[in-house]
Amino acid sequence: MLVAVRNSESVDGVTAPFRSLAFMLSSLGYKVSRGFHELLQPLDLEPGEFALMRAVAASAGESQNALAERLHISPSWMVAIVDQLEQRQLLERRPHAHDRRVRNLHLTATGKKLLKRAEQQAERFDREVTESLDEKELAQLLGLLDRVAASLEFEPGAHAALRER
Repeated sequence: MLVAVRNSESVDGVTAPFRSLAFMLSSLGYKVSRGFHELLQPLDLEPGEFALMRAVAASAGESQNALAERLHISPSWMVAIVDQLEQRQLLERRPHAHDRRVRNLHLTATGKKLLKRAEQQAERFDREVTESLDEKELAQLLGLLDRVAASLEFEPGAHAALRER
């Protein structure tokens, strides 16, 4: 009869937890993404829709194409998101004053109210996520993350969820 023998070094020894920046960022990103998604769910918003509404609010009247280019979103994906938000009467396309082919984006009154509620929730969530950091540490962390993003050629603009499609 054969009996398996344990290797006591691998069983009794303590293995150090896996530590890597990429793994940590991936794990934190997943946790924060899920939390943010859950935060917006009662408002019937997706993170990508929230990001686009914020961009429209920041540059009301910008053309749909110019906004897509600035945010690094494919024009076809931009059309799909704008269509969804327009159907829900959260934003509207208005004709350009001098070029009838161009549509400028504006939040509706309903969209502005919803965005304000979503931004308040997002600010609360951000405070929860960073509560263990003081202002100096938070600024330092953001600066370091900016450098990591730059090394990955991740340009500022839209949320990654908007760029995937």
